[in-house]
Amino acid sequence: MSAPEKMIKIAVNGGINFGSKLSARQLIVLAKYMDDCQELELTTFQQLYIEIPEGRKDEAVAEFEQAGLSCYPVGNFVKSLRTCNFCKGAEEEGMPVAIELNKRIAGIPVPFTLKPAYTGCPVGCGEPLINDIGIMKINDGYNLYAGGKSKGQDAAPGTLLFEKLTPEKLYLKVEKLLEIYGEHGKRREQMHKFINRFGKEQLMELLSVNE
Repeated sequence: MSAPEKMIKIAVNGGINFGSKLSARQLIVLAKYMDDCQELELTTFQQLYIEIPEGRKDEAVAEFEQAGLSCYPVGNFVKSLRTCNFCKGAEEEGMPVAIELNKRIAGIPVPFTLKPAYTGCPVGCGEPLINDIGIMKINDGYNLYAGGKSKGQDAAPGTLLFEKLTPEKLYLKVEKLLEIYGEHGKRREQMHKFINRFGKEQLMELLSVNE
């Protein structure tokens, strides 16, 4: 009797758009890879976890992406960018910047699962201040926060690192922050713990190199 095929978990979502939505076609494609008793796991970070046979991974990812779904690894990686609903419009709230940032950082391996969040105005619907990395668009600039913590009695907002960044500066600072965290962070050390241990002053020095 042959052993059952190994199952692997993939994270999917509908990409960055006006709200977290899935089309009927996307749901049908997901259901194609599920048994009648199988369930989708809805995470708190605008992702769905689906388990598929390891041997069908490439086939499934190709079909998911053809249907407009975005696919990401599960585990100690940078999660896809949590966003607001862009209620005032794509350009005004910086949807192109959010999409580009997500392309650059989602799926990067890190010491511990890292959740970035983006919001297009100071209302903060994307909850950037209580996530590991937070970006808030204010007028034509972007503020960058890091080390927010949303759970526990020691819950606290993230530390403001930079204000009024241009899109290109924002990409570079976030990528550098992830590089520093990846190099100096301890295994399973969350971002807020890393910043407390490493020190904001030392972190800012490294983030400001080559300016």
